[in-house]
Amino acid sequence: MTPSAQISAVIELLLTIQNQRHAPADATANRFFRQRRYIGGGDRRYVSAQIWEMMRHYRKLQWWLKRIGSPINPRMMVAAYLMLTGKTLTEVSHLFSGERYAPLPLTQNEGLYLQSLEGQELFFKEMPKAVRYEIPDWVYPMLEQQYGENIDRELSALLEPASLDLRVNLLKEQRDNAKEMLKREGISSENMPLSPWGLRVEGRQSVTSTNLFKDGIIEIQDEGSQLIALMTGVTSQMRVLDFCAGAGGKTLAMAMMMQNKGQIIASDVHTVRVSAAEKRFRRAGVFNVQTHLFAEGAKWIKRRVKTFDRVLVDAPCSGTGTWRRNPDARLKFKENDLNELVAKQSEILDSAAKMVKEGGRLIYATCSILQKENQDQIEMFLKAHPEFKLVCPDTPDGLLPADFLNNPTFQLTPAQYKTDGFFCAVLERQKDAE
Repeated sequence: MTPSAQISAVIELLLTIQNQRHAPADATANRFFRQRRYIGGGDRRYVSAQIWEMMRHYRKLQWWLKRIGSPINPRMMVAAYLMLTGKTLTEVSHLFSGERYAPLPLTQNEGLYLQSLEGQELFFKEMPKAVRYEIPDWVYPMLEQQYGENIDRELSALLEPASLDLRVNLLKEQRDNAKEMLKREGISSENMPLSPWGLRVEGRQSVTSTNLFKDGIIEIQDEGSQLIALMTGVTSQMRVLDFCAGAGGKTLAMAMMMQNKGQIIASDVHTVRVSAAEKRFRRAGVFNVQTHLFAEGAKWIKRRVKTFDRVLVDAPCSGTGTWRRNPDARLKFKENDLNELVAKQSEILDSAAKMVKEGGRLIYATCSILQKENQDQIEMFLKAHPEFKLVCPDTPDGLLPADFLNNPTFQLTPAQYKTDGFFCAVLERQKDAE
């Protein structure tokens, strides 16, 4: 594709994402490219990179267009992005040539709007901080209260692209061996600083096409998610319930910790997720996991009340901790969404608590950085359930760093640990209150 044709594809994809606002941007992009097989690999990478950078600076682009009085549409957003990242008006006009596969020529008004952006940059001192950091206006005060003087550092890190984190499946291969095998497939990686199973790859790499991925030797999993599995302290003798298993990432990590022994039940309310998880279990060589669809009052639940050594609740949440990877999610997050999630989390915790036996542990986790979903949620739970108390994890020595081993909760952020934002709390069921 010519540079002009690439820009046309960027405009078209941005329009498609805006029109399908309820779908995740990455799913929309994947579908967009599947329907346009003529777009080659190099062009796909260029278009994707431009779109993701624009999504990462979406509010700033809108702010600039509003400031100069321009219409806010995909065409002008792309042109403004080009101007604000170093191109001149002459260069942009050349790309918008109207020739074959190129965007239509800039109108006189469009040219005047863009001319006022010459020499400007994406970041501008007069921008409100919520715009500068791409945070919804209603969320910013909460984060400001949480982070205080560290807010600029924390929110800057949340704007940066995320690394590609992998977990080596020790049921099939050791980490150092997997690292060398990846290198032979053209992918360089580094050992993670916190997870004993993790490898970190910089940039966007096609890991899913490698033999290691196809053979179940590696899984894509953020380091923070790996640490949550470690916080469960599961062993091969235990009966474990992954209450909100989703596609089974943490289930897989726990099965590995248990050396394919003991018993794990992975439950979820969505059939599609359970089916996807089962495929991952087979690929990873995991066979100590049963899957169940979750429904209140189901027979399998009634039979297993207060029988589990460990219950992991990876609760549905805002996903604010993953905004590095899903910048479009920032634009869709509404205050009512948070209120509904907090209520749902509370209900799930109440249900999950019934499954924990005396002396057993309940592990609560989110991929959120918001206190309402994390610390506040645990505080409310403990008031309602005096039979539980916060305890430090009993993970075997050498697997968790001391900072994590000696604390019953953790809050990870990209600024502090270069992970996604995660929260985890470990609670133990004491003798039931009379």
